[in-house]
Formats: sequence, C-alpha cells, structure tokens
Amino acid sequence: MDNTIFHVENLNLFYGEKHALKNIKMDIRKNRVTALIGPSGCGKSTFLRCLNRMNDVIDICHIDGTIEIDGIDIYKDGLNVVDLRTRVGMVFQKPNPFPMSIYDNIAYGPKCQGIKNRDTLDAIVEQSLKQAALWDDVKDRLNDSAFGLSGGQQQRLCIARAIAMEPEVILMDEPTSALDPIATSKIEELIEELKKDFTIVIVTHSMQQASRVSDDTAFFLMGEVIEFDKTSKIFQQPSDKRTEDYITGRFG
Repeated sequence: MDNTIFHVENLNLFYGEKHALKNIKMDIRKNRVTALIGPSGCGKSTFLRCLNRMNDVIDICHIDGTIEIDGIDIYKDGLNVVDLRTRVGMVFQKPNPFPMSIYDNIAYGPKCQGIKNRDTLDAIVEQSLKQAALWDDVKDRLNDSAFGLSGGQQQRLCIARAIAMEPEVILMDEPTSALDPIATSKIEELIEELKKDFTIVIVTHSMQQASRVSDDTAFFLMGEVIEFDKTSKIFQQPSDKRTEDYITGRFG
C-alpha cells in the first residue's frame, strides 16, 4: 500500500532571477516525521512553504513542477488555498499566539469554519489542548490571555491551534529554535505522539533533533536535495560525501 501523502516532482522555485529550489523530487509519507536539514539559506523553509502555498504571498516567486497531496495538484488553477491550508497546518519558528484568550486562540479557526455551538467548541478546545499536551497546564485559566503562557507553552498552544482545524499534515518551521532545552524536549516528545494522528514535516537546524524526532530526513544544499532517505541511514551511512561532511560538522 502506497502511503505517500505528498508527491513532489521536478519542483523549481525562483525569486525573480534567483533559482532557489532546483529539481526537487520527494515523496513524503503519512504518519511519519520528515526532517529537512541543511545550512542556512539552502531552501528548507522555502520548500516547506511550498507545501501549503505560503510562498503565494511573495510577488516575485514563481514555481514550476508538481506538488500533489493525495494525488491532487496543489498548484492547479482553481484550487481552494484556504482548504489546502486547513489540511496542511503550520507552526512557525517563534510562537505567535493571537492577542486573545487561550480558549479563543483554539476556537478561532473552527469558528471561522462556521462552528458556533458552544459545546462543540468546548470539546474541540479540550481535545486540541490535550493532544498538544497543554490541557493540564491551562484548563483552569482558559479565559486568560495567551500571552501569559511561557514560550514553550505558547508554542504548544500554536500546535493546538493547528490541530483544532483537523489537518492531515502539520508543517513546523524550526519550532523549538526560540525555546529553552526543557521546552524543546517537551515539543519533541509531543511530535512523537502527534505522528500517530498527523504527518509532520519539520525544518530543524539541530542534527540531534532531526536524528531524535524524525523517521525520514532530506538534506538540502544550495537549493537541491542532496539526499533523502530514512533518518537512520542518513545519519549512519549517508550515500553522499556532502551529507556526511554536513552531519559530522565539517561545514554548515
């Protein structure tokens, strides 16, 4: 059984004249964590943003090639981008709670989708916070401002906010780079749990994090995918000398 969720074929991306992604080919599999690693400016976050068309907001950005989710070309004319971003949620580098209560942060998306019933919203909020391992911390202060949470809690709130939309995929762009080691390890434990229900694609600068949390790893360099394989193989027996050099710290 083919459990590919994203099929990427001959993807090229240009910012004006700059060729930022070159002939990317990749199959991202369901209910796995795929890590994107490589030096700064090599195309990892740019590629991540292709998966939910976040690059659409950049005027000079031009894309060729194919990205399919469950066989549907996400760049075809007429595709509903709002629906796509509901299926493919995103968590950013810095926690970005909305300036409202903890409850309303989670309920905001479902309300926008037309869910008005308070019991239904209550259930969504509770379930999403439980899945993000935050419920026990906040259940007695759901009406407090989200800004009162610690950085790590705010990032888990942002993950809960993504979960509330019932996505199939959660994209994470260096989700722990602004967090301390304890908060980082909580997010990593959470990722391990979340892959039971979601497919996760994570950009990380930390080799240790990629090796700990991911099942598959893609090594990006200068806009190309040099190697894409099971994480254990990438870290223990990379096929390409450049992958080995990067992982062992010879450059980057």
